[in-house]
Amino acid sequence: MQITENARTTTGTRTRVSDVSPLSGMCPLCIEECPMLCEVGKSAFRGREVLYPSPEYYGVSTAASNKDFFLDWSHFQILSDLLGAWGIEPNPDKAFFENVDIGTSVATRSKRPIKLRVPLILAGLGSTAVAKRNWDGLAKGSALSGTIQVIGENVCGMDPEASYSNGKVRKSPDLEWRIETYREFWDGKHGNIAVQTNVEDQRAAVDDYAMSKLEVDIIERKWGQGAKSIGGEVRLDSIERAMELKRRGYMVLPDPEDRIVQEEFRSGSFKTFERHSRVGFPNEKSFVEDVESLRERGAKYVFLKTGAYKPAVVAFTMRAASEAKIDLLTLDGAGGGTGMSPVPMMNESSTPTIHLEAQVLKCLKILKKQGSFIPDIAMAGGFVNETQIFKSMAMSNLGEGPAIRAIAMARAPLLAVMKSSYFTELSKANRLPKGFADEYGTDPTKFFIQAQELGRMHPGREIGGDIPWGAIGLYTYFVDRLGEGLKQLMAGSRKFKLTYLDRSDIVSLSEHARKVTGIEMMEELADRVIPSILQAKDQGLAGEAIISPTHSTSKPGISKSRR
Repeated sequence: MQITENARTTTGTRTRVSDVSPLSGMCPLCIEECPMLCEVGKSAFRGREVLYPSPEYYGVSTAASNKDFFLDWSHFQILSDLLGAWGIEPNPDKAFFENVDIGTSVATRSKRPIKLRVPLILAGLGSTAVAKRNWDGLAKGSALSGTIQVIGENVCGMDPEASYSNGKVRKSPDLEWRIETYREFWDGKHGNIAVQTNVEDQRAAVDDYAMSKLEVDIIERKWGQGAKSIGGEVRLDSIERAMELKRRGYMVLPDPEDRIVQEEFRSGSFKTFERHSRVGFPNEKSFVEDVESLRERGAKYVFLKTGAYKPAVVAFTMRAASEAKIDLLTLDGAGGGTGMSPVPMMNESSTPTIHLEAQVLKCLKILKKQGSFIPDIAMAGGFVNETQIFKSMAMSNLGEGPAIRAIAMARAPLLAVMKSSYFTELSKANRLPKGFADEYGTDPTKFFIQAQELGRMHPGREIGGDIPWGAIGLYTYFVDRLGEGLKQLMAGSRKFKLTYLDRSDIVSLSEHARKVTGIEMMEELADRVIPSILQAKDQGLAGEAIISPTHSTSKPGISKSRR
């Protein structure tokens, strides 16, 4: 499908003809009697609404850019190996993909690193309606998977039952419920629950409330996200909610206290108000002091989440994170969000994920050379499968294992939970798609392939009740699909622990990919290694040339380091 500047599925717009003007996206012959709503046409009626994903789907959808950034993970290829094995005995009976260890940890320089069963983190899912609607499945599914769940920004501020005193939150049943939901299946050993805080949250002392009253260990400061470089936004469908949030200090558009606006809303001229969060303006000194203060007030771990800003900001962020000794820094590439990020911003603003990772690695090389503190990194921005996870982590190995310790995801996990919940509802109503029902049956305990296994793992807990179908779907996606898929890829490269993933495990398939990342192309690799092996006088040296990493600055010995 051709994507143009004047018609996008995210805004519910299309053109009358398909052969549009490449520059404008307008039909080459724009006629008066046209029944279609292109972006220009719809904007004439709805104005600012067309900046956002279709408002009628708010709360039951997620949105992302559909722009081709001309560099994605398919521009890299994973290299398979045959000789030797890293992280396991090179024995056919042992070097089986099920024996690959995909466990990782973050906050590795703290007194107690946080272990993860899978190298995934469920990124900040906060006050957007779609996150709350699916929280039961998201939180329990991430706990069952043994990973970190980050509660996103503005939850207390959006909680209608929250109580405030002098502008500070005193109680938030919604935040409390989200934390308790995760902890119901948390084993206390893998993962944890984190609370993210933005400008409004800090003003309302959400961090103090979470740490002191709800015993939260992890506070994550938020500087931005890959979908947009402005504050968080949600839609409000009542004047009462709009006025309440304005009283709590949020910016609400249009002004719900304006009588003319109230009349227009009640007449149906518009159906929702917009709630906007403020943006912060960090500086290094105050940020370091803030992190120190959080630790003094009880934070066991301090994370930072930021967006895909320009290279100078990436460098500033890396320096500030290093100086403050952040436990985990999450960088989010363009461009997808869970709420109502402006479509033009998702498409045309922010740095694409691979470019962002390349910039981060440039920073890490400099910090490493200086002997500075290197924070653990999580990368986010459009990840959906195990091949992307493998490539991103392998690319980040600058000599001491992958600097990217985990991949942060939001939209894909939400999809898994939403699809799981929806199909179980269809099952109850006997309305499953015929092809699905014929292939997998109509009983959720059968068509969720991990349902019975989770039941055995948690005796006494009702499948589909205590463990909701959304959580089962997320666990199946994280563990049985991504986890198993990653194990197979790693076994194919003979890397049986994540720490051995290396830049030599991937090659670039285009000049552009090589230029951006420094990963050599397949033909360059072939030209370099084939003569050195065939012309080697000593077969042992030839074998070492095949097995040893070619891009890593460290060259471990063949026997010891592979075990």
